Parts: sequence; structure tokens; C-alpha cells
Amino acid sequence: MEKNHASLTALISAYVRAYHALYDEPKILDDFLARHMFTEEEFTDIGRNLAMAVQFFDPERAASFPDQETALAWMMRNQSTPLSRARYTEDMLELSVEQGVGQYVILGAGMDTFAFRRKDLLNKLHVFELDHPATQAFKRHRLSELGWERPAQLHFVPVDFTKESLASALERSPYDPNTSSFFSWLGVTYYLDRDVVLRMFRSIAGIAPAGSTIVFDYMDEEAFIPERAAERTKRMQEMVRRTGEPMKTGFDPTALADELARNGLHLQENLSPADIEERYFQGRTDGYHAFEHVHFARAVVA
Repeated sequence: MEKNHASLTALISAYVRAYHALYDEPKILDDFLARHMFTEEEFTDIGRNLAMAVQFFDPERAASFPDQETALAWMMRNQSTPLSRARYTEDMLELSVEQGVGQYVILGAGMDTFAFRRKDLLNKLHVFELDHPATQAFKRHRLSELGWERPAQLHFVPVDFTKESLASALERSPYDPNTSSFFSWLGVTYYLDRDVVLRMFRSIAGIAPAGSTIVFDYMDEEAFIPERAAERTKRMQEMVRRTGEPMKTGFDPTALADELARNGLHLQENLSPADIEERYFQGRTDGYHAFEHVHFARAVVA
């Protein structure tokens, strides 16, 4: 990520949620506020660039599309992960709130709209959005332009994890280490070195009380082995590498429980692409499917 710019992957994830809310039925996740995170010009520019990216993903198919709208629609159906992982997270958060969770910590929050969209849950939670200062500044400026009043339960915590720990960042906020908490960490583990990911797991285990939950997504190790990786996964990796945000790390799903246990967490659920397909995409006829090699995991502080 460039030093003074919002994360491109965060913007694309928000665009995918916005597009889906505007044009698709049934909804996997109805992020009806995501469109507001962009000006008209920004939304048009991102859509045009994503439509052009079809030429990189599938040149032969791109040549058959009659217009930009058709190309963009196809591209969106190859960007299903931001929808299903956000839906899974909010499904799990609802269950946790019923069990008494009082804090929601969003690591790498990007353009997340939860605090404005889910008022039913916000009334029961304090929400902490942690992100790189540049990305968070972009979002806060946009919220100011929109004139949206920040809920009292929402706390912005700018942090550069290359320079500061999670514990130190949360100490600058009203976060209560004695209150049961729910952490989400979406679309991030792929882009970090393995030791950084494991250090984050240890940090969460160290600052949250037993029983607190973390939901995260990850790629399996085969995604990083060219002869085993699915073709669109390789294309995705190359695209983000060209934007300056290369993917770096995958985990072995069969060894994840042991890795988490060594870092203070107990694995409760580990969804494979087939599991995700069955839970969120089964029966759809519009081309949305789970992405190869992407897994969703839920663990609790031991």
C-alpha cells in the first residue's frame, strides 16, 4: 500500500459490496450503504478499470463481451469473497452478541459500513475500526463529506502495524480488555508475512478475555504452488501484485488448529471453499461461486 493512499484492495472490496447491493438478487450481503463510500467519479472509474481487467483474466472471453456493463458483471462474479466473508462474519457476530459479546474490533476495516448499517447490533456493541492511517483518513473524509454523524459507539483507531502493536493501539481507545470481544480480520492475512499473522493471533489472545472470538479468512498453501493453484487464483495474485499489494502467505487447513493452539486460540470452525459454496452460493444461477483456495475460520481465545 502506498504511504499516503487508501488501500486499493479495500476500495475494490467496498465496490464489490456496493455493486452487489445495487444489481444482484438474492443478496448474499446487502451492504446498501457501500455505494456512498465513493463519489460518482470514483465509482465510475473503479467500475471501468475492473471491466478492463477482464482482458487480463480471460482475454478470449473479454473479446466476446458486447459492452463494459457485461464485462463488469462477469468480473463481479469472480469477486465473490468480499460478500461471503462479510456475511459469514456478521452471521457469527450476531450469535456472539446473543452470548454477551460487548465489543466488535474490525482489523483492517477499510470502507466497512457496519456501524451505520447494523443499528440493531450497534446498540449492543462498541465498535473499534482499526486500519492504516491513510486508509482510515480517506474513509473519515468521505464520511465528513456525506455529513453522516458518527455513532457514539464507533471508535476509529488509526494504526500502522509495522510500527505499533495491536495492544498499544487499543490502549489509545476505550477498548476494555475485560469485556468479551469479537474480532474480524478479513482480506488481510494473504498480504502479510506468516510471522506477522501469527503475531496478530498471539496479540488477540493476549488482550481479549477467554471465550472472545476471531473470524478471519485465509488462503490455503496450494494457492501459492503454481502447478496446483486454480487459474483465476493465479490471475488474482498477479493483478494485486501489479498494484503493489502482493499476496504472500497461505496456511495448511489440516494444520491450522495446531497453529492457532500454539498462539492461544482454539479453532471452532474451518470452512473450505466447498463449505462456503454450500452455505452461501448453493442454488444461485447468476454465476456467483465460492473462490478456490479461500477458507473462513472462527476461533476463540483459549
